[in-house]
Amino acid sequence: MIVINIQWYPGHMVKTKKIIRENLKLIDIVFEVADARAPLSTHLPDIDSLIGNKDVIMILSKADLADKEITDLWIKYFKEQGIRAIAVDMLRKSGFKKLQGVIRNFKKKTILRATRCMVIGAPNVGKSSLINQMAGRKSARIANTPGVTRSKMWLKVDEGLELLDTPGILWPKFEDKATGIKLALLGCIKQEILNFEQLSAILLEYLLKHYPQNLESRYKIGSDLASTEILEQIAQNRGFLVSGGVLDLERSAKTLITEFRQGILGKISLEKPEEKGGLWTEISNQDNV
Repeated sequence: MIVINIQWYPGHMVKTKKIIRENLKLIDIVFEVADARAPLSTHLPDIDSLIGNKDVIMILSKADLADKEITDLWIKYFKEQGIRAIAVDMLRKSGFKKLQGVIRNFKKKTILRATRCMVIGAPNVGKSSLINQMAGRKSARIANTPGVTRSKMWLKVDEGLELLDTPGILWPKFEDKATGIKLALLGCIKQEILNFEQLSAILLEYLLKHYPQNLESRYKIGSDLASTEILEQIAQNRGFLVSGGVLDLERSAKTLITEFRQGILGKISLEKPEEKGGLWTEISNQDNV
């Protein structure tokens, strides 16, 4: 197995931490947005040191793309850790009543003014989509590009609620190689630094073990093929060729990862609570090749 060691920490993320700390005194509650497909990997590891004793609600966004049974396990897991987590489905708008209930409870403490919420999270986990849904209009800029929200943005939802949108934030070093790979697969890492063929090989290995039926259904292939053979089959089936009629495996790899991210492959989660062994453990324990 080729193990990819992914590290990416743009300079503007230092500024993001400064923005967060400077505005904490104005904030009543923090919404930390994580991707429901990998809640632990997209959870900010230094959040306690970043926000101090502020109340935090974890929002598991993109729940419509995740395996629901596993998402329910995550909600239970975080509850046992003393963290309230709410799964949010942007398409069906589920989870928002629970979120509004949390805000109403805080409104009792801020009766003379609007309740102020800060929204934080890794790049591209769905912060802006969450804010737009809560505001009922396109009030935050959205793009499928990590780090698009470059500066803080206050948004007045109504007379009782104000939201502070912040740029995506990562941590300086991924101690766990598997965390970096999962963030890359979810689109949280700058695309220009990624090797899509290597990344797709890892994704295929995971899918072949946990979601083989999704691959078979989407690409009309057998689950007994190796990852390279699957990329070749995708290229053949879709006519992905470069000069000389050579199969374009990079295009196949990008197609696979894009269709995973968009949920075209079905509802897939990349990690389970307190998971031991398996592919991610092997990756974390191996040296780079």
